[in-house]
Amino acid sequence: MPAFKTLDDLTDIAGKRVLVRVDLNVPVADGKVTDATRIERVAPTILELSEKGAKVILLAHFGRPKGEPVADMSLSLIVTAVNEVLGKKIFFAADCVGPEAEQAVAKLGNGDILLLENTRFHKGEEKNDPAFTEALAKNGDLYVNDAFSAAHRAHSSTEGLAHHLPAYAGRTMQAELEALEKGLGAPVRPVVAIVGGAKVSSKIDLLQNLVKKVDALVIGGGMANTFIAANGINVGKSLCEHDLADTAKAIMAEAEAAGCAIVLPVDGVVAREFKANAANETVPVEAIPADAMMLDVGPKSVEAVNGWIAKAATLVWNGPLGAFEITPFDTATVAAAKFAAEQTKAGKLTSVAGGGDTVAALNHAGVADDFTYISTAGGAFLEWMEGKELPGVAVLSKTA
Repeated sequence: MPAFKTLDDLTDIAGKRVLVRVDLNVPVADGKVTDATRIERVAPTILELSEKGAKVILLAHFGRPKGEPVADMSLSLIVTAVNEVLGKKIFFAADCVGPEAEQAVAKLGNGDILLLENTRFHKGEEKNDPAFTEALAKNGDLYVNDAFSAAHRAHSSTEGLAHHLPAYAGRTMQAELEALEKGLGAPVRPVVAIVGGAKVSSKIDLLQNLVKKVDALVIGGGMANTFIAANGINVGKSLCEHDLADTAKAIMAEAEAAGCAIVLPVDGVVAREFKANAANETVPVEAIPADAMMLDVGPKSVEAVNGWIAKAATLVWNGPLGAFEITPFDTATVAAAKFAAEQTKAGKLTSVAGGGDTVAALNHAGVADDFTYISTAGGAFLEWMEGKELPGVAVLSKTA
């Protein structure tokens, strides 16, 4: 990974206008923020800049307004929550460019924090339009990107600004990049990846990249059924993309050529209904009844997964092993997560996990705080695992 500038490279910033791209795309219900995790993640960067006397100007998107102002996607809705997390009063401007934004910026004193309106209220944002980017840049002396979760988008506020102003990675961006480097960039081996989820079709690029980079690839969730079926085993009514059998075979062949072990379930918990506490039984994968579906991997499979985790120095995790949202089909995911957490706490494992379902599953298992790093970045985390260059990261390189 190329070197990038961080806040450690910023000196004497008192009085400087610092445009900070943050991710404030938080869930809101009945006018209130229901999960402030993303605000909490960017708080250290905002407060550090404020305490050093910078005039902190926050840029963010909220929802998908498609280039037009939409009342219920206004960042004004989250001002109270940001105030509470930061423990400081923040100011708000009803636009991110133009006279209203410029006047609000001009009023700022050293250490003040200003939140500008949703950048996606302007069509130029997602188009990375040069004129819009220049209008944003007009209000800043420096640019800090602390929104890794939006770094896979080449938008004005995530990529364009770095071509107009001196650019730096915020503390959250820095932590994410350092954790990802430990995960796949320059990991300590052996490296084990766990990939779950419903469909192979959504993770073909991911699987093809991982087999070249890891020592073992554990495949779970509904996508495991596609691989099991590709090996000529009947998976009954289990979720399965039979039309991707050739793709699954090709991935297994690539893995063999690269010396990567593919770890598939050897037993599964099957049921006739997809509902909590449905009648179920554990069977070898070769004995899945024709009228049943596999909703979790079985105890022998968990033992095998934990065996690989025990051998690993580095673990990268994206996706649950089963239908963890409903009991008792969360058993395998919880068991593997707890074992990975124990290995991490014992100093034997560097564990990096990400993706919405993964974060939810690790929270459900009560171990999210015990992993080395949990990414909340969603699409950006997945694209990083796929080996793709992220525009918002690439532009921060010291050589960019």
